[in-house]
Amino acid sequence: MSTIAPTREKEEVTRHDDDFSFEAVPSQNRRSFWAVGFVMLGFTFFSASMSVGAKLGNGLNYSQYVWAVIIGGAILAVYTGSLGYIGAKTGLSFDLMSRHTFGRIGSYLPSALISFTQMGWFGVGVAMFGIPAAETLGISPWPVVIVAGGLMTASAYFGIKAIEIVSFISVPLIAILGSYSMIAAVNDGGGLHAVFGQNQGMTTVTAIGLVIGSFVSGGSATPNFTRFAKTTTSAVITTVIAFFIGNTLMFSFGAVGGAFTGKDDIFYVMMAQGLLIPALIVLGANIWTTNNNALYTTGLGYANITGVNKKPLVLIAGVIGTLGALWLYDNFVGWLSLLNATLPPHRRGPGRRLLRPQEDLHDRG
Repeated sequence: MSTIAPTREKEEVTRHDDDFSFEAVPSQNRRSFWAVGFVMLGFTFFSASMSVGAKLGNGLNYSQYVWAVIIGGAILAVYTGSLGYIGAKTGLSFDLMSRHTFGRIGSYLPSALISFTQMGWFGVGVAMFGIPAAETLGISPWPVVIVAGGLMTASAYFGIKAIEIVSFISVPLIAILGSYSMIAAVNDGGGLHAVFGQNQGMTTVTAIGLVIGSFVSGGSATPNFTRFAKTTTSAVITTVIAFFIGNTLMFSFGAVGGAFTGKDDIFYVMMAQGLLIPALIVLGANIWTTNNNALYTTGLGYANITGVNKKPLVLIAGVIGTLGALWLYDNFVGWLSLLNATLPPHRRGPGRRLLRPQEDLHDRG
């Protein structure tokens, strides 16, 4: 090793921010099972998954739907559960783990891929709230998009504690109000046969690909949150529950919305039921819990590339995502196809070998 390397190592290791962008999360800063669990559930409670659910509901019969969400969800759960285990074991973010696999410079590619796609998902999410909320209020979507984007950016800026607060409030509201509305709609609309009665010939294989593609990008960022778990067991359990059960719940919300309103969000079902305020609460909370996680991940990735602390990078990414929100929303199907085609080949990188937090993050640069 050259004489320059120890100096660089010292400079890198002594850098610190409140979100541990450049180091492992110390044991005294680990969070409880419930804190990590609510954050992970909030991450997977996302309106884009409802859009996929609506496509599944319209394209599959009931049996195909069940198999698609079970197989696709199981693949996501195994993948994210493995990353969750490694994140909790090492205390390292996705980006710092990538340094062990690809080296300092090599880690820039996976960081850029995840950061760019998560910034894009942030923009899609802002528009998914702004457009229907603006339609309901009878105003232009831009004021709603700007305000929503600013609030979501703020919670990501303040880090994991702010994300926990948003998740603790939002997850129960989404699960209770959304499930009530979905069950009532199914009962009033003729049961599950009516939901899956418009089979349009989608294949099960295609449906499984959509299930996986809906969260393969976000799933790659799992270690960014499970690194705060106190034990590897809690990290794996919370991750599997989030990606297998939580994500399936979102698909089901979307399937019901598509069947009974022609729209791909439980928001419109609740509107049709006369639940205006609960609908806005569920829609906003649903997107907020995922968007702050996505932007948090973006900040960590750009911090790895630039060496700048996460917080200012979160602000920059939040502005870009907010301004591009409506364009990204208009090109959502192409965006999802791009993720499904490009991200899976990179998935195995960070898990090549199990790392120890004390290992030098830069000796492979």
